[in-house]
Amino acid sequence: MGEFELIRRYFAAAPCARGGPGVALGIGDDCALLAPAPGEQLAVSTDTLTAGVHFPDPCPDAFGLGQRALAVSASDLAAMGAAPLGFTLALTLPSVEPAWLEGLAAGLAQMAEQCELRLVGGDTTRGPLSLTLTVFGRVPAGQALLRSGARPGDLLCLGGAPGEAGGALPFVLGQRAPEGDACRHLLARYWAPQPQFDLGLWLRGRATAAQDVSDGLVADCGHIAAASGVRLVVETARLPVSSALAELFPADEVLRLALGAGDDYLLVFTLPPEQAPALAVAWPQAQVIGRVEAGSGVAVLAADGQPMTLAQTGFQHF
Repeated sequence: MGEFELIRRYFAAAPCARGGPGVALGIGDDCALLAPAPGEQLAVSTDTLTAGVHFPDPCPDAFGLGQRALAVSASDLAAMGAAPLGFTLALTLPSVEPAWLEGLAAGLAQMAEQCELRLVGGDTTRGPLSLTLTVFGRVPAGQALLRSGARPGDLLCLGGAPGEAGGALPFVLGQRAPEGDACRHLLARYWAPQPQFDLGLWLRGRATAAQDVSDGLVADCGHIAAASGVRLVVETARLPVSSALAELFPADEVLRLALGAGDDYLLVFTLPPEQAPALAVAWPQAQVIGRVEAGSGVAVLAADGQPMTLAQTGFQHF
């Protein structure tokens, strides 16, 4: 099967490859043409997922990989408060396996529908398995959520219970046998994370800083702290606890996963205290987990309020 036949059969014919609002021209020419409305800015982000680094090699779940590949990129748009627009896919394959490609394309199409993203182009080539996705969103000029606006006195908030995707890893890697509802819940959080678009849109004009949790809660809080020139304090007693994690892991491991495991793609953000009541009503799953102070870095407080020292704060490629 040739490159163009592969694209036509598995991707160009998918519903997500049809045009839509903001997409003037999609697949078929040398470039896509995107058309955000006047007064909007284009938000752009790129992520690469490589076999053996970001997912198992060989990958047993092509459908899940298709979902996951798009979701992790789309989450960056949500973190900026951007509305979804389109995406491109650069796919490197060691060989053409029709059944596996059908699963990948189906998972990608399902996540694209959930995220309201249109496939507008990309590339295919032969080599070690990897996927590079570039996502495009739109946001009113001057309203994008940045990492650099946190201020002393703000609250530190999180969009849900952290650590679930990290808890799925022993099952994904075959180190533990997958069984039971709690395990299935964790695996769904790993293979099909849900970008928090609605929360990101709600945070426009309210949050002072935001980003998604991809490398681990403490590590990603550190990015906000560095960009904003402040210190973030995480109070472990206020962290939402996943019932699935609590069922499958001891309490100390649940806390380690919550603080340091990546791939949750929840939004972590800072919020002026006067916005807390509105957050509780609009997003009850989001929780205040700490505060912003003058200083630098991230402090983690144990349940008794004493500082904790962490052996590892999150994932690093190098």
